[in-house]
Amino acid sequence: MEKQLDPVIEIQHLNKSFGSVHAVNDLSFQVRKGELFAFLGVNGAGKSTTISIICGQLKKDSGEVKIGGNEVDQKPGDIKRMIGVVFQDSVLDKPLTVRENLESRAALYGITGKEFDKRLEELSIILDFKGFMNRQVGKLSGGQRRRIDIARALLHKPEILILDEPTTGLDPQTRKLIWSIIEKLRVSENMTVFLTTHYMEEAASAGYVVILDKGKIVAEGTPYQLKNQYVQDYVSIYGAGEEQIRQLGKPYKAIRDGYQIQVQNTGEATKLIVEHQELFQDYEVVKGGMDDVFLAVTGKVLGGENP
Repeated sequence: MEKQLDPVIEIQHLNKSFGSVHAVNDLSFQVRKGELFAFLGVNGAGKSTTISIICGQLKKDSGEVKIGGNEVDQKPGDIKRMIGVVFQDSVLDKPLTVRENLESRAALYGITGKEFDKRLEELSIILDFKGFMNRQVGKLSGGQRRRIDIARALLHKPEILILDEPTTGLDPQTRKLIWSIIEKLRVSENMTVFLTTHYMEEAASAGYVVILDKGKIVAEGTPYQLKNQYVQDYVSIYGAGEEQIRQLGKPYKAIRDGYQIQVQNTGEATKLIVEHQELFQDYEVVKGGMDDVFLAVTGKVLGGENP
């Protein structure tokens, strides 16, 4: 179990500028082996630049980037074999079939013949694409294409899977399916999943979250830690009069069928409930969400239009 705590990505004081734009500004964080790590920020926050440096596609200006204990600049070949990437925009060749796309990609890693056939069979079972193996990629649905994008990234059995907004544009049912597959792979193969997303419910499932703004880390921690630190909880009470609510001495607002009281945390909510049991006959405690955390630390809405 201890091995799961080892860092597989280590970044120290990373900097990258494009002219006068400081895209990544003194960035330091670690990603631990086998965890789901969420890397959040609006467009232009520095996410793509950081990922490009991790993958060896972009040279850093200064700082240290280690993947599996190796400096990214010193062993680029070894590091590329450790990483699989699913880009936001599909990189599949639409006129080719699923099999042809995966076969040409596998050949770049020296995976051919019986070795390729075996890996293709494994992935077709995990990702459930046997039924459209010989169909042109251009004729697939968005969800089917996304499964092949993931298969492409997994051909060489990477230790780290980087997902750059993997479910953008997919319907909720397909998003749920994709995530059940990714989570199964993460657990069964102890694979590290490095995620960027605009869907905060996906980030809420992460083991650790880093939030970027203008190239700098503005908040980091587990979802639980972040919610406790940056947002407040609410208690919704039903069937009570406004005068009773006012006497609790807490900020409140009227909602449909009742009132919503703002509390610092679940502990404060519990104290209120115990002390005023006659009032709390029908209620629910709602914790602030990751959307609220992101807004609190950046002043922006993730995935929405920001001023």
